Amino acid sequence: MSSRKSKSNSLIHAECLSQVQRILRERFCHQSPHSNLFGAQVQYKHLSELLKRTAIHGESNSVLIIGPRGSGKTMLINHALKELMEIEEVSENILQVHLNGLLQINDKIALKEITRQLNLENVVGDKVFGSFAENLSFLLEALKKGDRTSSCPVIFILDEFDLFTHHKNQTLLYNLFDISQSAQTPIAVIGLTCRLDILELLEKRVKSRFSHRQIHLMNSFGFPQYVKIFKEQLSLPAEFPEKLFAEKWNENVQCLSEERSVQEVLQKHFNISKNLRSLHMLLMLSLNRVTASHPFMTAVDLMEASQLCSMDSKANIVHGLSVLEICLIIAMKHLNDIYEEEPFNFQMVYNEFQKFVQRKAHSVYNFEKPVVMKAFEHLQQLELIKPVERTSGNSQREYQLMKLLLDNTQIMNALQKYPNCPTDVRQWATSSLSWL
Repeated sequence: MSSRKSKSNSLIHAECLSQVQRILRERFCHQSPHSNLFGAQVQYKHLSELLKRTAIHGESNSVLIIGPRGSGKTMLINHALKELMEIEEVSENILQVHLNGLLQINDKIALKEITRQLNLENVVGDKVFGSFAENLSFLLEALKKGDRTSSCPVIFILDEFDLFTHHKNQTLLYNLFDISQSAQTPIAVIGLTCRLDILELLEKRVKSRFSHRQIHLMNSFGFPQYVKIFKEQLSLPAEFPEKLFAEKWNENVQCLSEERSVQEVLQKHFNISKNLRSLHMLLMLSLNRVTASHPFMTAVDLMEASQLCSMDSKANIVHGLSVLEICLIIAMKHLNDIYEEEPFNFQMVYNEFQKFVQRKAHSVYNFEKPVVMKAFEHLQQLELIKPVERTSGNSQREYQLMKLLLDNTQIMNALQKYPNCPTDVRQWATSSLSWL
């Protein structure tokens, strides 16, 4: 009887966990407009009021949202649009056009996309337009309901706004800002960018038509707020079907946030980057470790996830190198120490390697020079070393100056984990320069 009971309990746990993972993964990955805005309430209010003025009062506006990647620019605009669409008189009347500088690489493609998103392909048909401005104004004219005062407001959202400034003559930006300044169709132009010098990229005629409104998102919260965000992001909502499980889960999250080891992991992440994407990545990796037999997240899960997040890709490449390639990297390390980070060439590295082989002939095989050269070239392909300057066709490969892209700690850490590394090679790496 008890085994049947435990089996049904584990099934309930498994069902709960699949729901938990679905809810939290959606929260971490999809930037759902239901999630909270952290430290951006003032900016949100500003943007929301601006959009309402366009949607309800027919007032044209333009604004730039500026902030580093992962600071919540897209989330901010999604929140504002969601709130706007909940107003009944607005939702039926307003149109949205989403453009991205990575996708719409020129004005012709951008115009096609605007036509598609406004569902005006049939209206345009085979018409031939004299200019870009004529085409755009025709599109907006087609949205009018009869008289000029009751036009359909359009919100243009330009992601990667800085890339639109590289379009020829900035025609798209010029026309959008020009319409937003004139008494034509009510439009709001919202640009999202991570460049602080964005206004310097605008042409004079474009800049003069821009309203110069800017909303800055800079992740200005401190560590206590960061821990609070950690708790909120991991907590289950009140409407979760299994109330008892949700209570236990939320209690566990509360206890986790108070543990010293967890605080240290979060402090490390906070010091590296305040952006919430890196926190979501940490939480996602921790969440993947939760199973029916291990239903609650622990400090160990977070610590292991943190190690995965901060894993050094270059040091990982070193683990897969041959002993000869490891020896060449150690030779480069010693050359860097001797010549104080000055560039080196293959011949210098080869001579250094030969010195080591002569002293430890019993432990390392003396490879022929072409084989060593091949290993050296392989390190260059892996981008562990790179040429200091461009190579001319007639220069000898042995004398081309190179630079090592690994620092001493990366080399030593990689050697500690290197499987079956000869003792002499390890000693050579740790030895000082006194024997040279």
